[in-house]
Amino acid sequence: MHKSRHNYTESTVLRMPSPYIGRFAPSPSGPLHMGSLVAAMASYLDAKVHRGTWLLRIEDLDYDRNVEGADTSILASLRRCGMHWDGEATWQSRRLPLYEAALKRLQDDGLVYACGCSRKEIQDSVLQAGAPKGGVAVYPGTCRHGLAPGKAARAWRLRVPQGADAVYSFTDRWVGPQQQDLAKEVGDFIVLRGDGFWAYQLAVVVDDGAQGVTQVVRGADLLDSTPRQLYLQDVLGLPHPGFLHVPVVVNDSGEKLSKQTGALAFDTGTGAAELLASALLPAARFLGLDVRADNVEDFWRQAIPAWAQRLARLPERA
Repeated sequence: MHKSRHNYTESTVLRMPSPYIGRFAPSPSGPLHMGSLVAAMASYLDAKVHRGTWLLRIEDLDYDRNVEGADTSILASLRRCGMHWDGEATWQSRRLPLYEAALKRLQDDGLVYACGCSRKEIQDSVLQAGAPKGGVAVYPGTCRHGLAPGKAARAWRLRVPQGADAVYSFTDRWVGPQQQDLAKEVGDFIVLRGDGFWAYQLAVVVDDGAQGVTQVVRGADLLDSTPRQLYLQDVLGLPHPGFLHVPVVVNDSGEKLSKQTGALAFDTGTGAAELLASALLPAARFLGLDVRADNVEDFWRQAIPAWAQRLARLPERA
């Protein structure tokens, strides 16, 4: 693998730096389903194995998708599953000044610019450049040097580096070595959306930095976002955390299990025995953990050392 100046590797479980601060950051677009339980369980177990701190952050900035009461439902489900976070839970919607300050810094440094392109215009430009229809639409930099006459700003984009500086490499503790050329594979990406909502990439980086997160454990569907976040951390002067991306749960059609694909809540308010049998034990099996518990407390007593053993079976990544 090509080694860029941005290459970043992470240690194994036996050499994890201290202190360890992890987090689970669900969006309140509905109750927790099996896919989100797997991500929560992995991040919780990783924090426990490394005797670290586990934070809970509700990522509620996409107001159009928020479901009323989903945040309190998520908190209740985690408690019923025996997952207790450290300190107070936080909500992104209460942290807006942090994102505003980050954007101001990027503006002062000349790293962001106003973009007036619609999605259709971007797709048309990409197709005209010869990209296959239905492929990833890499922003072609239309507004990089200023808005065209008559164009109004719709969003703010972050300039990505060019050439060798655009290549970001890192080693994921589960998946292994990863590399992405931001210029060729992503293009200048949005940090403030046209609808006025803060983009996920900016918010998650600012929050992880502000909360001192040292290890990010989440689903592999977010693996592709990591180089963008590493770059944002660089330009905002924030440290790189370690990363571990676990496999995502899919439905019968092979689609990622999510609220959008009809995923059902795993916590139906039934007794602890059913919660253990229908949710906790299947999630543990999905992660490759051999747990045979009779109650929730016993489940975690077995699951924590089982996670340490699972990590030890991963290929050496350092």
